[in-house]
Amino acid sequence: MTGPASGLRADGKHAFAAYGLPGEPGTDAFWASARSPASVPTEGGGWVTLFLRRGSAASIAFESWSEPVPLRRWGGTDCWYAEVRMPARLRVTYRFLADGQAYADPLNPVGAGGDRSIAAPPDAPAHPHWPAVGPGDVLPVPRIRVRWAGGRLGGRRTVRVHPAGGGGPVVLLLDGDDWLYLHPAMTAFDSAVACGEMPPVTLVFVPARDRAAEFGCEPALWEAIRDELLPLVAESGVPAGRDRLVVAGQSLGGLSAMYAALEFPDLVSRVACQSPSFWWTPTSGGTADPLAGPVGGAVAARLRERPDLSGLRVAFDVGEHETRMLPHCELAEDLAGRAGATVRVSRSPSGHDRAGWRHALLRDVAWALA
Repeated sequence: MTGPASGLRADGKHAFAAYGLPGEPGTDAFWASARSPASVPTEGGGWVTLFLRRGSAASIAFESWSEPVPLRRWGGTDCWYAEVRMPARLRVTYRFLADGQAYADPLNPVGAGGDRSIAAPPDAPAHPHWPAVGPGDVLPVPRIRVRWAGGRLGGRRTVRVHPAGGGGPVVLLLDGDDWLYLHPAMTAFDSAVACGEMPPVTLVFVPARDRAAEFGCEPALWEAIRDELLPLVAESGVPAGRDRLVVAGQSLGGLSAMYAALEFPDLVSRVACQSPSFWWTPTSGGTADPLAGPVGGAVAARLRERPDLSGLRVAFDVGEHETRMLPHCELAEDLAGRAGATVRVSRSPSGHDRAGWRHALLRDVAWALA
């Protein structure tokens, strides 16, 4: 809604008073107390969420949840805003897009890297252990690093290693750079271990160079992890037990984690995967709509062969708003259980978004180690 130029509604209150923002939009007093986003409940459930930006025209890009939403200008002021209807409990990453650039929300103290922010309405489940990180904050990184060079995959990678609680079973975090530089996984795992919610673990942040090639059910990746990376970790001086190794991955990383459990059972017997790309087939990358292929993709086809998964513990989590992903994941979840795996299934109030996967990551790694 766009109000009159004075910033007053017909009832005499300022435009955004319902959101707890008094004062005339665009004034210094208004900006001094402004916060974004702010939510109010809407009839029938869910929320209307106000986003504010001071400056010039822009739009809001939400991660895998909706189309971009343009901001509207309040009169002739420097106040740009959007009121967005959002479902209950949704936690979502967003960015402001202006002049071809992406920006975090300077009015939001919760970010994910330098150009992203996270919105969560009042009823969003808590994410204990994950500190609020602003766009200007620099996340701590593990002191220990190993150089992984050459070998089956070629090239060079820097792999960070962190002994949470002193170290223990290895937890491979696929897409490790995202968990280092966008979301403070090191801090979150330290907190969960200190609170007794999981045993001490050795986190190994595995960076990806070419996600589509490496995570697409690729044996070379897991041969290299088994024969090259894990020996390097063992030599790093950090306690790193492989007897209960956990692989945690999201999206294509979740696909790769499940593939490893199927094809490398002597290495991987515990998996935590969020929004795994179980639509994947060897030919899906060349199609206009990869999710329109066979339900469950290559993983479901392999599970129909009824491999013995009696030694596998696998936690599956998918976002409630990933409607097209759900059939693929539901079939794989069912087939894994029928093949003998110990299975945990949950749904996060999110889309295809690390902001929604964070809590599931801690919870499901702890369950896999139980």
